[in-house]
Amino acid sequence: MKYEAHDYQKYATKFILEHPISAILLDMGLGKSVITLTAVNDLLFDSFEIHKVLVIAPLRVARDTWPAELEKWEHLHGLIYSVAVGTEVQRKAALLQKADIFIINRENIEWLVEKSGLPFDYDMVVVDELSSFKSYQAKRFRSLMKVRPFVKRIAGLTGTPSSNGLMDLWAEFRLLDMGKRLGRFITHFRSDYFVPDKRNQQIVFSYKPKLGAEDAIYRLVSDITISMKSTDYLKMPEYVINEIPVRLSEKEMECYQILKDDLILSLDGQDIDAANAVGLSNKLTQMANGAVYGEDNNVIAIHDRKLDALEDLIEAANGKPVLVAYWFKHDLSRIEERLHKRHISFSKLDTADSIKRWNNGELPVALVHPASAGHGLNLQAGGSTLIWFGLTWSLELYQQTNARLWRQGQEADTVVIHHLIAKDTIDEKIMMALKKKDKTQSALIDAVKADLKI
Repeated sequence: MKYEAHDYQKYATKFILEHPISAILLDMGLGKSVITLTAVNDLLFDSFEIHKVLVIAPLRVARDTWPAELEKWEHLHGLIYSVAVGTEVQRKAALLQKADIFIINRENIEWLVEKSGLPFDYDMVVVDELSSFKSYQAKRFRSLMKVRPFVKRIAGLTGTPSSNGLMDLWAEFRLLDMGKRLGRFITHFRSDYFVPDKRNQQIVFSYKPKLGAEDAIYRLVSDITISMKSTDYLKMPEYVINEIPVRLSEKEMECYQILKDDLILSLDGQDIDAANAVGLSNKLTQMANGAVYGEDNNVIAIHDRKLDALEDLIEAANGKPVLVAYWFKHDLSRIEERLHKRHISFSKLDTADSIKRWNNGELPVALVHPASAGHGLNLQAGGSTLIWFGLTWSLELYQQTNARLWRQGQEADTVVIHHLIAKDTIDEKIMMALKKKDKTQSALIDAVKADLKI
């Protein structure tokens, strides 16, 4: 396909070319991959500034999206690439190929740097989903930092740089510029721009920015950063958020209330207990979805309210493809059981073949986990309806999963995002937190604290 770049894409490509260090904060659907690959192509074959590029991405994005982009656009057909995923033998074989671009999943960065025995001789690194390097304690971050001084050029791509707050930015920019702008130490960054927020005596649960800190941080990184929103540059389809209420019976709500109040519930001869606020949130979310893990991870069914609502929505779609987001494993197994019983064709989106079948319109229902398909996958060709069976506190995963359908290339006039909300349960608080774009962990703690009357 011939690449007809939008003006904003030309601008972003030029920015990468002119900045050896760049943070490309483009909204979902703006074409971060082709923008970056166009710049890489120029750097390899026009200016000859680089000779070997490493692309780091989430697994399915590394395996499916980047190769698909390289194959899709005519002007990139001269680029030779190798995808280093799979077993250690397969990864090593891929990395020993003669290629211009090597694509690896982020989980294998530690292996590549510390254990592979291969030289790290890449003069440009592209980090797709820079936000996945927001933890300075993570092994992938520490490993990449060891070889960062040897890299001449680096580009970080993401649509959600600080979904959990400004604190995320430190590690991301530390990786990019080695601490030049936001400092070399997280403790200094924290003390300069934040004050303790929620705390229990000496234990600080969260921090909040000092007055003017947000502007100051953005100003410090502005010289190597560009940020664009899709709604400013693309004619996007209408985006409809729909909440489908489901009501638990009096007996089901009584079970829910007992666990919420007492942190323990005896059900079907098994004890279900929640040790802390996070554990309670998990258990209550499971119960709202219709099942809960008991002793030894046995699944105890509570209700089928969401399954019934899901079946109604699929029937109402009348053959129109539907993407269903689930959270817990027992959500998946119960959904699969219901679809089998109703003879509804479906597939999990966990392989290249299943993603291809979805985009070809061959799947009436596709099941996806936000953590595995939240970033980078292009699913807009397969449908325009998403149903959240179970919700997540993660604003980043929520936004990114929605953006699999609501993005450039979506041909439908309207994208509909349904949410199955169990009334008078934690579902309502999660939905409210997502609407307010609260910080994930602090919103969770606030919600459960209120429930426990702490």
